[in-house]
Amino acid sequence: MSTLANNYIFKALDAYPYDLEETIESLTYALSYDEKNTVALCLMGRIYAEKLIDYEKAKAYYAEALSENIHALEVYSHYINVLLWNEDLKEAERLIDFALTIKGSDKAVLYTKKANLYEQLKEYKKALSFLKQAKEYVFNNEYMQVIKDERERIKGKLPKKKSKKKVLNKKNRKKKK
Repeated sequence: MSTLANNYIFKALDAYPYDLEETIESLTYALSYDEKNTVALCLMGRIYAEKLIDYEKAKAYYAEALSENIHALEVYSHYINVLLWNEDLKEAERLIDFALTIKGSDKAVLYTKKANLYEQLKEYKKALSFLKQAKEYVFNNEYMQVIKDERERIKGKLPKKKSKKKVLNKKNRKKKK
């Protein structure tokens, strides 16, 4: 049975995101053969989150996948995205912190997600510090560019410091009046 489920999962993964009808059909078959398959549950969660914008249903699929296998590493980044999009920030932080303890998890991605969390909280300096941590776990140039882009975006949100000359000029003008 597992081989048939895997065949349908491969079809679903191949069809996603370009042919959603084929993806859903293949996932339905895969889940009918193995209703606890974490890859199928994760992809179903992605469809609900990314295409149908039904975060609650997506969260349910991700939670089910993790309840079946806490080491289903493919689930964490997608689940965290949904929590961030749905503004479930405390839950997102707990999940990130837990995922960081799992052997084999992509620490660079998880620290980047934590930076996104603090960016949402408008704690930009803290977000930048997590990007610095993410950088330590990057082992390819493509993701290094992602981190650089994230860093530039967050730096652009930092409040601008007023120069001392401008501040002094404003004070002098007020005294003259």
